[in-house]
Amino acid sequence: MQFVAQQQSLAQMKTLAEDWQATLEQQQVVLSTTLHQAEEGLGTLAQRVGHLQADLVRLNALGQRLIVHADLEEGEFDFTNPPAMGGPELPQIEESLKLNDFLATLGQLEQEMADRRQQLSLLETVLVERGMRQAALPAGRPVRQGWLSSKYGYRTDPFNGRREFHNGVDFASKAGTEIMAVAAGIVTWVGERSGYGKMVEVDHGNGYVTRYAHNQKNLVQVGESIVKGQPIAVMGSSGRSTGPHVHLEVLHEGRTVDPLRFVGTAKGS
Repeated sequence: MQFVAQQQSLAQMKTLAEDWQATLEQQQVVLSTTLHQAEEGLGTLAQRVGHLQADLVRLNALGQRLIVHADLEEGEFDFTNPPAMGGPELPQIEESLKLNDFLATLGQLEQEMADRRQQLSLLETVLVERGMRQAALPAGRPVRQGWLSSKYGYRTDPFNGRREFHNGVDFASKAGTEIMAVAAGIVTWVGERSGYGKMVEVDHGNGYVTRYAHNQKNLVQVGESIVKGQPIAVMGSSGRSTGPHVHLEVLHEGRTVDPLRFVGTAKGS
């Protein structure tokens, strides 16, 4: 009986050993698979880091070009150095795992990317606002072809021969020539005005207003939003005029200023 009991005990131990061996082999397979997946995962992460670093280089280059073209103050936007940051160094309790270090590097890259995107967004806003302001500032000639027939200031009046002040400049050309807005704005007057004939007045904001007078025909309506270079009238000789021309006035804060200060400021003028 004792022998039989020993044989049964050995059989049970053998079964347990076999079960343990099978479990160990299964765990070994799981571990191998996990390690393989981890290696593949690290490879994927490495590729992601590479893409992020390349994108960051391109963003920095783009940012630097924009700063140069925008002629911004030095240091206002800096894409050549990492974002300014700081803080005390915490004591290292134990060496971090390589995977954790890798993920930390990835997180830092993503943070730098977010910072660059924010800088570029702010820079874009600055450029758009500046472009809008420049578009609303009178600049350039109101006609593509024509000549300056009378300047701003005192002159001999062509009708009465007296010395009188001319509060604009005149550009002469053939009747029917298109008259263009010298800046973006809102039309505030369209119609006849004493001495001016058929006239268009445009408010550009920031205290600037322009007037285009002696027109043959006006092409815009009061309240219309116009852009720089848009045809707003056709040249004629209406009102107090000796021939086809456009009388251009520029007012700032309600007072006339010499339009020739602005005529030559547009590119291509």
